[in-house]
Amino acid sequence: MTITTNDAWQDLIGISADPPDMREICEQCKRPVVVCWCSALPQPPLAVSSQIVILQHPAEEKRSLRTALMLQLGLEPGKCVVYKGKRFPNTRHSADLQHLLDSPRTLLLYPSKDSVPLEEIDRSDGPYNLVLIDGTWPQAKAIYASSPALHRLRQVKLIAVGISDYIIRTQPTEGCLSTLETAAQCLAVLESQPELRQSLVRPLHALCKYQLDNGAVEHQSKEFLLKNNQYPKPIGKRLSRLLNNTVCGSASSLEQQAVIQES
Repeated sequence: MTITTNDAWQDLIGISADPPDMREICEQCKRPVVVCWCSALPQPPLAVSSQIVILQHPAEEKRSLRTALMLQLGLEPGKCVVYKGKRFPNTRHSADLQHLLDSPRTLLLYPSKDSVPLEEIDRSDGPYNLVLIDGTWPQAKAIYASSPALHRLRQVKLIAVGISDYIIRTQPTEGCLSTLETAAQCLAVLESQPELRQSLVRPLHALCKYQLDNGAVEHQSKEFLLKNNQYPKPIGKRLSRLLNNTVCGSASSLEQQAVIQES
C-alpha cells in the first residue's frame, strides 16, 4: 500500500488542534483526583495553639510527593506557614517572618550542642512557634549557615523519633522523618496530645496505600539495607559518615534530628 502526500496531509488535517484532555485535578491538594488524599485529612482541620513555620529549600517544590501541604490542610488556616528560599529572612519574605524569628516563643528544630529535648520545654511559656527546615541535610546546613537570624533561636530536638511511615521512599537512616511526620510529632509534644500525630499523618498513609496497591514497593532505609548486606551499590562519603555515627541502631542526633529529610 502506497501512502501519497495528499493522504498524509489529510491525516494531519484530521488531528485536533486542542490539547488532549487532562486528568481531573483536585482543587485542594492539586493532585489528580484518582490519587487525591484529601478524604484522609482531619475534618474539620485541627485547632492547635502552636504554629509550625516551615523554611523550605526551593528544590522541595519540585518533589511530586511533598508532605508539607498535607500539614497545611490538616491544620486550621494560619497554623502552618511556608516560606521558600535559601536564606531567611530575605527581601522577598513578608515582615511576618521577621516578627516570628524575633519572638521569644519561637523554637528551631535543629541539632546542636545547645539544643534541648522538645519534651523538656516548659509548655506553660507557650504557645510556641516551631521552625522546621525543609530539605536534605546538606541543604538544611547551608540554610542554617547563611541565616544568622536562626542562630539566635532556642534550639530543640526530638528524642522519641521512631520509624517513618513514608514507606514508598528510601530514607537515609531509620530515624529520618518526612516534613509531615516531624511536625506532627512535635505538635503532639507541644500540645500534650499524642493523638495529633496519628490524625495528621493519615493522608500520608492513604498516599502510600494507593501507591502500594498500584505497583509501588515498600522501601527500607539505606541504613537497614547496609546492615543486612542488601544495598545494591557503593555508598557516598556523607552517608558513610552518618552511618558510622549510629548508636544502638539510631543515627546520631546531629544528622538524624536536623532536618526533615526530603519530604
